[in-house]
Amino acid sequence: MNRPEPLSAEQAARLRPGFREFVALMAGLMALNALAIDAMVPALPAIGRALHVATENQRQLVVSLYVLGFGTTQIVYGPLSDRFGRKPVLLAALGLYIGFALACAAAASFALLLAARMLQGAAAAASRVLVVSIVRDRYEGPAMARLMSLAFLVFLLMPVLAPSFGQLTLLFAPWRAIFFGLALFATTMLAWSLVRLPETLHPEYRRALSGAAIWGAARETLSNRQSLGYTLAFTLMMGALMGYINSIQQIVFDVFRRPELIAATFAGVAGPMAVTSYANSRLVERIGTRRLAHAGLSGFTIMAAIHLASAAVGEGLPLFILLQGLTMACFGLASANLGALAMQPMGHIAGTASSVQGTVGTIGGALLGLAIGQSFNGTTVPMIGGFALFGAAGLAVLAVTERGRLFGRG
Repeated sequence: MNRPEPLSAEQAARLRPGFREFVALMAGLMALNALAIDAMVPALPAIGRALHVATENQRQLVVSLYVLGFGTTQIVYGPLSDRFGRKPVLLAALGLYIGFALACAAAASFALLLAARMLQGAAAAASRVLVVSIVRDRYEGPAMARLMSLAFLVFLLMPVLAPSFGQLTLLFAPWRAIFFGLALFATTMLAWSLVRLPETLHPEYRRALSGAAIWGAARETLSNRQSLGYTLAFTLMMGALMGYINSIQQIVFDVFRRPELIAATFAGVAGPMAVTSYANSRLVERIGTRRLAHAGLSGFTIMAAIHLASAAVGEGLPLFILLQGLTMACFGLASANLGALAMQPMGHIAGTASSVQGTVGTIGGALLGLAIGQSFNGTTVPMIGGFALFGAAGLAVLAVTERGRLFGRG
């Protein structure tokens, strides 16, 4: 079968919605997941007190089980969207997200809250799979990386806004009100998608919903050298990010003893990421996706090693924010490009490929991040050491994937 070519940037811009609205819509859908994670960080102590959670490390499960649910169901949404289209699957998942957010608000015990959180994450998984699939339907290569960088730039506002939203909510209402806010935001995204988002799946790309078709597409995704290598590198970056999210509340509260600065810490670390994500959107079509991905991952590893040396001799919160911010700035440069390179050869099976890559990246990242979080020992060393280790491992994976030819064009 002849496969239709992805739309050029000019062709895609003429479709509804326009480029700017499309970026904002994709970013909003991505932000559903970030908001559901980051808004909970300031509320973990209050949840622990209200639901009689014995230890601080147990409170991390409010985040970790959400991410686990997010990872385990991604494999479902891709094949469904390849068969029935992106839009109906997205709308159904947003409806489920709203329902489970309300279930979290009503949970009478910690066990029920964790169950509802895992199901909320399972519903949110559609946003990750379908955003990548929808973008890949309309763009490819550097153009896709550019759009994902712009969407990621808006997405990065969540680490700044979400903890502030959580803290502000706690000033006027109990922690359960945060989940009502999540449900309201998801309702807004559902209405926006219903009215403005067209179906983007090419009719020629519709696939049968069968075990053989799904297995064939999954096998192709995992046997393609570029897809697998860049997915594994992205997984290691996700592990570092989840380790940061799992650990940061205890680091600010217990290591530096400045709980009132949790939102400022999130903002200080996220700000440099936003800058490099915007820079990537301006540079990627000129410099090349590979060069920027490899440069970003190299910088990430070097900065993590410098930060680890600083932590070993002792540092205050301002220096921690500075060095962690510079490390995450390199993360912002690498992440969108790694994802775009993983998807580059997968346009004809974009939904299933996005599911498989997302499942590997999210479950692997969640487990790696959980290992970092559970290693918290009253210092910043486990988290920063994990960053350095994962960065070095990511570079090794890319060296094997590219047969030693790093920083190539394309």
